[in-house]
Amino acid sequence: MFKLENTKKLKATLLSVGLSALLAISANASTKNDVAVDGAVKYPVKDGKYGPYHVNTQSIKGYNIGRAATQTEIAAWDKDVMYDGTGLPEFDMEKGKVVLDENGKPKKAEGSVELGEELYDAQCAMCHGDFGSGGKGYPTLAGGTKESLKLQRLNPADEHPNPDSPVKTIGSFWPYASTLYWYIQDSMPFNHPKSLTNSETYALTAYLLSVNGITIDGEELDDEFVLNKENFLKIKMPNEDGFYPEVNTPENPQQGVKNMTALLSDPKIYGTGTRCMKDCIKEDVNNLVLKINVDLTDSAGQPLSTERSWPKADTKAVKPGQIEYEASCASCHANAAIGAPVLGDKAAWEKVLEKGLDKVYENGINGINAMPPKGGNMDLSDEKMKEIINYMIDSSK
Repeated sequence: MFKLENTKKLKATLLSVGLSALLAISANASTKNDVAVDGAVKYPVKDGKYGPYHVNTQSIKGYNIGRAATQTEIAAWDKDVMYDGTGLPEFDMEKGKVVLDENGKPKKAEGSVELGEELYDAQCAMCHGDFGSGGKGYPTLAGGTKESLKLQRLNPADEHPNPDSPVKTIGSFWPYASTLYWYIQDSMPFNHPKSLTNSETYALTAYLLSVNGITIDGEELDDEFVLNKENFLKIKMPNEDGFYPEVNTPENPQQGVKNMTALLSDPKIYGTGTRCMKDCIKEDVNNLVLKINVDLTDSAGQPLSTERSWPKADTKAVKPGQIEYEASCASCHANAAIGAPVLGDKAAWEKVLEKGLDKVYENGINGINAMPPKGGNMDLSDEKMKEIINYMIDSSK
């Protein structure tokens, strides 16, 4: 749903942006320049610059970034699922190949709500809360209503700010369930992405749809409900028709682009107010500018190269367990918002060690509370897990 905050401070500026876009399109009618989807004119590169910005004009002839990927490699990473179900897997896959069952036949990808709840409690609840109710710094996944989306969030500094705001969750906001499946498999769980099988992803998707009260072909998703490619295609989300403009135009893909261009070029969507074309912002502009604090001079304009070697690591500076900690544990133990004892927090680790070192080892290997066994990375051996724990303890003294 295309929305923009309607604040007093931005009204004049936004109106000028809308008018500028409209003027840009008008000017383009008499030129050969292309128009971007937001209505802005695309200008040609001239004298090594695009407008005020320098561009890289070096020759890329003969430049390559390696060999062509094999079909198996592509299949292992090609996880995207389109809104119409294109890309939904029919079978379980491993490293780009179909998994076979005990009879040597392709193993069907499917998962129950019950299995999804078990997986959610073990790998998701630590961040997203019980039943998708929301966690510390992580989004709420369940609840809300489609009607709440009509509420316009206003600036608290306004004279009469809106006390309520839209509640955007899977059930109230997301237009297609395909996005849910794709995002889970591609990016979750946070500390071990791409580790879920197709069946596990179906199960998690089924569970999250169930806690949002979604039905499939009129059927409620109870614990025994099993989700697969066939019944997935029957899902219709409550807010499927709540987005505009229409961009899914498979019969004419360019029509979707035209629809979006027409919307973004309409000054009416940017609010109304006093026309302002000069000195619209009265306060100190420096307070509104986000500046990069890193000097990029040395890395700018470097010649193109096919060299892809990693810098040689100083193995003497790496402590036992450090590399595995950074790969599998830092996502939680370096973020105080999650609630896990943070690396370097002496007081927190002293409290953990009150249970005794053997108990800490046991909890790390078998899991405790919201932490899954071995932090969700079951490829780690028990001895390697102890090494990681020792690293965290020694780094927090």
